[in-house]
Amino acid sequence: MNQEILEKTTPAVQSKGARTRERILDLAYRAIIQKGFAATSIEELVAAAGITKSGFFYHFRDKNDLARQILERYQTENNAFQDELIAQARDLSDDPLHSFLIFLKLYAEAMVNSIENHPGCLVATITFQDQAFDRSVAQMNVDDLRAWRQRYLAWLEEIAETYPPRAGADLVALADGVFGVTASALTMAIALGEPEIMRRQILLYRDQVRSVFSR
Repeated sequence: MNQEILEKTTPAVQSKGARTRERILDLAYRAIIQKGFAATSIEELVAAAGITKSGFFYHFRDKNDLARQILERYQTENNAFQDELIAQARDLSDDPLHSFLIFLKLYAEAMVNSIENHPGCLVATITFQDQAFDRSVAQMNVDDLRAWRQRYLAWLEEIAETYPPRAGADLVALADGVFGVTASALTMAIALGEPEIMRRQILLYRDQVRSVFSR
């Protein structure tokens, strides 16, 4: 997530308890991404955070409650991040297609700049390790993906009213491409140590969108 946006959504002053909770969430997020949920133990998180086990259970009922809170925080931050960029793009152009293309340019730049804060994709991690999480966490993940799809599908449908898409264009698939390109590009960028992959892949998707609605 973009640091400037994170600062806007994070209280300036936090209590010691809130800071401890955030520290545990940070540690758990990275551990889950790097080695999986099942392999991440409460004991290691307690040791890394420098707290007691009772301190952990003051903040989280159990390990699955920890997972829910990690996902909730991720979704809140990610939604704020997207909303901010969408608002910027909409302010720069009233034309739905042009604003969408502007958004993708802003998004590409922001993702390159913030890639150090993304050790991996939490959505993909939960999806491929869904048996390790309880059903409420898995369902939260599914619901968020559907919301992501609907956010961009609504925008693409708005574009289509002014710029009829090419025959046979699948707007649902095109909407899914925002997340699909992000997740795959993030994986490649981290694996190869090349943050620029994020920009190139998102801008390539941008070209695809322009082509679908070109007159």
